[in-house]
Amino acid sequence: MSEARRRERRHAPLRLRLAVATALAVAAVAAGVCWAAYIAVGQQLGRELNLGLIRESNRVVPQIRAGAAPPGGECAWLGSPDCVQVIRSDGTVTPAPASDPYVPPVVPGAVAVARGERGAYFSDSAFHGLPFRSYLAPAGPGRAVQVSMRTDSIQHSERRIAVALVVIGAAGAVLAAVLGYAVARTGLRPVARLTRTAETIAATRDPRHRIEVPGRDELSRLAGSFNVMLGELEQALDARRQIVADASHELRTPLTGLRTNIALLSHELTGEQRQRVNGALSAQITEMSGLVDDVIELARGDETSGEPEDVRLDEIVGHCAAAARRHWPATPFSAELEPCVVRGVPARLARAVTNLLGNAAKFSPPGAGVEVRLADGELTVRDHGPGFTEDDLPYVFDRFYRSQSARGLPGSGLGLAIVQQVAHAHGTTAEAGNAPGGGAVLRVRFPVSR
Repeated sequence: MSEARRRERRHAPLRLRLAVATALAVAAVAAGVCWAAYIAVGQQLGRELNLGLIRESNRVVPQIRAGAAPPGGECAWLGSPDCVQVIRSDGTVTPAPASDPYVPPVVPGAVAVARGERGAYFSDSAFHGLPFRSYLAPAGPGRAVQVSMRTDSIQHSERRIAVALVVIGAAGAVLAAVLGYAVARTGLRPVARLTRTAETIAATRDPRHRIEVPGRDELSRLAGSFNVMLGELEQALDARRQIVADASHELRTPLTGLRTNIALLSHELTGEQRQRVNGALSAQITEMSGLVDDVIELARGDETSGEPEDVRLDEIVGHCAAAARRHWPATPFSAELEPCVVRGVPARLARAVTNLLGNAAKFSPPGAGVEVRLADGELTVRDHGPGFTEDDLPYVFDRFYRSQSARGLPGSGLGLAIVQQVAHAHGTTAEAGNAPGGGAVLRVRFPVSR
């Protein structure tokens, strides 16, 4: 079993976690909505109860003031709002609670309302285990009226509403979990394909696989980016394999020469012959070392060997031109350099400039000059050799490419490829062309650091 499968078994799948998260979110929202609905319904029922008590009080107060007896016949049933009692300032109550065991008691403070010492108010009490609410209001001089209503039916209604809201909320959460799982499973199907492809690539190390995700959503764009990455990886691997194959081919010649010259050293040679063999060995070792260095530089790709920094490109070009004059004494180098600061790695910039100068000197006839110019971040190197043919121009910067006229010259065909690679690493490109009047011209424009 693969490590990815073991991790998937140890941890819950993403679609299950999304379903659970969706259910929890819906449950939280449902709980908040149900609680708010319960509070709102309870408050509304309470307001309706209070309005009923006030309306009944307003109906009977004129009758009491006119001297009529309070309509309290239904008080024996604790019904409301017909349970009306009149309280006088001396504390007597009509109908009196003592006359009937089912008449609700007078709430505290009723005598104060009858005496005019307190305004109308509501009061909650319990009688024979049943809750009721009373409304006390003035009913003329020395009298107050108490209107009572049972509230157990309201409490039963609130409980039924609470149970219904809980059931509805739980059902909504369960339904959200089911639908969330279904939606997550459908929506994450492209992610599952992406995961399987990535696991296949990790297991087979084969970047030729591609992910097919139809549509234009974020997952489709992710799959497209992943496919582009796989294509670039495939190209990079092919390029690395080609570098190895080409380097192996190029190394055969100096290695064959080394073996031949080493074999010659084992024979009896004159001093002059030994000197020639040693010179050939030194040249072949130098050529092979340069080839190995070039291959290592190309294998590095756009990876930098140091931290980019602000450097004086004109100083680097000046040092490289001075070194080229020493290495190619028969080729005059003229340099016209403006002060220029660029962001880059000094060692790689120097390598690219050296390769440009060396390429120009190699193709310049003896005594013909090489013109180097740096202005506004653009480095131009021109020689006065034969220039590029139309057939060679598209392949100038290819690895190990050598034109017909250059195959008898030293070198491996990697110099300009390294120039292009260094240019890419610094966010630019190298260009090749022919100068008016003859000769080749190479340009690299670096971003100037302000």
